[in-house]
Amino acid sequence: MSNPLLIIISGPPCSGKTTLGRRMAREFSLPFISRDDIKELLFDSLGWKDREWSKKLGLASYSLLYHFLEFELCTGRSLIVESNFKAEFDTKKFLGLREKYDFEPFQIQCKVDSNTLFERFKRRSESGERHPGHVDHLSYEEFKSSLLKDHYEILDIGGRFFEVDTTDFDTIDYEGLFKAIRSAINNV
Repeated sequence: MSNPLLIIISGPPCSGKTTLGRRMAREFSLPFISRDDIKELLFDSLGWKDREWSKKLGLASYSLLYHFLEFELCTGRSLIVESNFKAEFDTKKFLGLREKYDFEPFQIQCKVDSNTLFERFKRRSESGERHPGHVDHLSYEEFKSSLLKDHYEILDIGGRFFEVDTTDFDTIDYEGLFKAIRSAINNV
């Protein structure tokens, strides 16, 4: 059995990770794990109330994400996972999984201009399309400061790296990205 390809999509909130991940999952018929999807299921099961509760369920959603990820990797199946992974927390976890399951990483980093990112975040929060459990509208200042300063580094886990500017989804080079993914799939 060949090593599975693990496509890891990361970047700040509202950078288009989920949109990109879902499109890639359809294109390549791969399983897709999204941390916000997990968190929203927890909201639906356990309820929601304030920012502290949202943070608590956020931590639980990471534990579940890694559980599902490990389950998929142990089957030898290639897949896509997305979240706002941070090198200082997640590198060690991915290295441990890579040692155990010998997957081939393909990291995609979503980048957006910080002012565009905050405006996108605010629009999403006010649109009513985002699950109310995130309570984003209660913490604009917290998010504004983190969105304007946060820098998401790639995970030091080897493999390929692809940066995608998601400021304008109509200008994304999907053809180039998909070609790189096809090449990675064919080489595992």
